Amino acid sequence: MRTLALDTFAQGSAPCAPAPFGEAAQLARFARNALIDEARLTPKPALVDARGNGAHTDLDLATMLRSAHALEPTFEALARASRGALPGTALRTDLARIGRSGEAAMMRATQGSNAHRGAIWIVGLLVAGATIAQTPVIGENETAYARRICETAAHIARFHDLLAQPMASNGARVRERYNVGGARREAQDGFPHLMQAGLPALLAARAQGSDEAHARVDALLAIMASLDDTCVLHRAGFAGRAAAQSGARRVLDAGGIATQAGRAAFDALERELLALNASPGGAADLLAATLFIDTLVQHRIGGRTVTWNN
Repeated sequence: MRTLALDTFAQGSAPCAPAPFGEAAQLARFARNALIDEARLTPKPALVDARGNGAHTDLDLATMLRSAHALEPTFEALARASRGALPGTALRTDLARIGRSGEAAMMRATQGSNAHRGAIWIVGLLVAGATIAQTPVIGENETAYARRICETAAHIARFHDLLAQPMASNGARVRERYNVGGARREAQDGFPHLMQAGLPALLAARAQGSDEAHARVDALLAIMASLDDTCVLHRAGFAGRAAAQSGARRVLDAGGIATQAGRAAFDALERELLALNASPGGAADLLAATLFIDTLVQHRIGGRTVTWNN
């Protein structure tokens, strides 16, 4: 079960002009597609993919896809709530309310399995950030645009949810026991594993000629290599975290999943994670967020089609 908690919808840059109202549906489709693309990506170490259930007993690919589709209305509602809004307590509280409703919809679609609780928080915040920060800034390149979306989402995440209730979630317990920040800190810090690990690895793999699937797996591994993944910590403690981080680094150091040595290192990583019953669900949520931002940058809703340009 993925355990990055939703007990977190919560300061940054001045808002830009609001995006046209009809774009909420397009943002929601991009968010849904990012979840679908992450779920279908194969192979992923100890995660649900087209080969099987990984380390999970309550999730499979069909369940992940049902969850992704069930969350599209939630993402659209988050975008609509953010249109013309200022980052602040009122917006934070409204988004949290919508997120909790989305979690209930997810649970209905999955018959009670937690497929995307962390993604509702992470991708949902980025949907809100993209809605507010969508108007292009003169002279802004693609990387700066992505960073502005993440910073706007982080601004929202730092505010307090006035309707929050104490939650005894797995994510909360892991944060306290292991003194890690989890999804809450990742958002409040501006999504560093997205901007500093996932996206750079994705772009580097593409630049080196990797096919898209291999590039995305390398992006996942780059996130895993430094993330304090609360899903892994919940299932396997510090031993699981060490296995995930060091194993991911070995794959990348061997040239990535596309190389023979990299694939051998990947298979060893997966065997170790499965033996520990450890699934890097937090990294998977951040990969979905990476794919969402990559899509936004390449399509600039309401503007020109662009490619990344550092």
